[in-house]
Amino acid sequence: MPVLALGNVPAYQAGRQGAGRWCIRHGEDVLNWEELDEFSTRRAHALYLEGVRKDDLVAIAVPNGNALHELVFAVWKLGATPAVVPGHLPAAELSAIIDLAQPRAVIAQGEAAQGCIRALPADFGRDHGNVRRIEVEVARYWKAMTSGGSTGRPKLIVAQQPAQMDTSVSSLRLPEDSVILNPGPSYHNMPFAMSHMALLRGNSLVGMVKFDPLESLRLMARYRVAWVNFVPTMMRRIWALPTDERNAHDLSSLQTIWHTAAPMPDWLKRAWIEWLGPERIFECYGGTEGIGITALNGDEWLAHPGSVGRPLGCDVRVLDANGQENPPNTVGEIYFFSADPAQGDIFHYVGADARRGPNGSISLGDQGYVDSEGFLYIEGRRADLILSGGANIYPAEIENILSACPGVAAVLVIGLPDEDLGERVHAIVELLDPSNPPAESDLRAAVQSQLARNKCPRSYEFVTIPLRDAAGKVRRSQLRDQRIAVIV
Repeated sequence: MPVLALGNVPAYQAGRQGAGRWCIRHGEDVLNWEELDEFSTRRAHALYLEGVRKDDLVAIAVPNGNALHELVFAVWKLGATPAVVPGHLPAAELSAIIDLAQPRAVIAQGEAAQGCIRALPADFGRDHGNVRRIEVEVARYWKAMTSGGSTGRPKLIVAQQPAQMDTSVSSLRLPEDSVILNPGPSYHNMPFAMSHMALLRGNSLVGMVKFDPLESLRLMARYRVAWVNFVPTMMRRIWALPTDERNAHDLSSLQTIWHTAAPMPDWLKRAWIEWLGPERIFECYGGTEGIGITALNGDEWLAHPGSVGRPLGCDVRVLDANGQENPPNTVGEIYFFSADPAQGDIFHYVGADARRGPNGSISLGDQGYVDSEGFLYIEGRRADLILSGGANIYPAEIENILSACPGVAAVLVIGLPDEDLGERVHAIVELLDPSNPPAESDLRAAVQSQLARNKCPRSYEFVTIPLRDAAGKVRRSQLRDQRIAVIV
């Protein structure tokens, strides 16, 4: 099987599988391979007239849907680099990302367009009259993804690999000529990257415009989905469905379920393993930077509960404040070391500097430890650490316990200023059903039964708005700052 320029994928798969084979669907909006090739070609000609050329950056602020994929392939056909950015952001925040990226063109839908100068509409170029085949060029960088991280300050993470891939390479157990489900927003790296790698391998893509737990089960059963990537929030919402609804769908086609992007509570992981079997449940930990990942399957997790796996194609070490490697089971900062130091950087930031360690290693800012068998455990982000009474407190440990309590949809634990302790532990609880909230006394009892007193939240706050976005991400610092502003 060949190495393909990404812009050539639709035409290649149309010739290989038949032009009429469907490749992307969102609801009743369906594209076959020939249509994907045609509409991305029309859009590419239109973008060319807007001045887009090889190695330019094109910002796409369009929600999940067929239009997004047509635009991405159009950009690749011109040898340019797509930067898929959130379109739902307020105009000022979206404009800050656009100012940082300095794209040649911006394509946006709805309110997003109001915040961007010269933003083109989401249907731009779809009806362009020129359908002449384009001699596809290969962009120097295949994607550029945005991230606010825990700080909320935008940055661009540019993948330095060219826009061409080997169709025979199966990343993260992606099947070939099968069907995958994308329930997450494509402005996040995992949904974007894996959706397009799946198309590269001839898979059909069932996309969700917005995640709905019951609908995700229905889609997997209806289209015989073989592969899916969830975030823990999605898995929590599926598990919260009535048992008869959850079990009413045939998921026998589902071979691989990944979860990524956020901490997974132990109780929820066990529940899914018992439900669907450990051989189908996989977890990986890494970053958009692509410097390396760790991974493990359900059986490995049962033997090493709480772990995020062992390194794949890289080396992971935990270092102390002096850059020295910690002994097993000792918490420190996690650094990724390249398996091939000679290859140099595989990404660069726009708007930030990488946190570098010895021998070219990179840290994502997380704290954790490695056990004696090389399995990695995450304690939390360095920036999220709560210092209370001189003790280090990792929010994830508390969140794991509270998230298992009845009536809790999600939990976020932050540190708030305290004259005596420096910081006090504060829990923000998202309610599963606002009409039937859990008792605060029950939450306190759950934590007190499992953790030392200094780790127990001193205060609780109940909210109905989602704490995490559709990709499982949260802006912890922003929520903390909002509450500190009220205190002050």
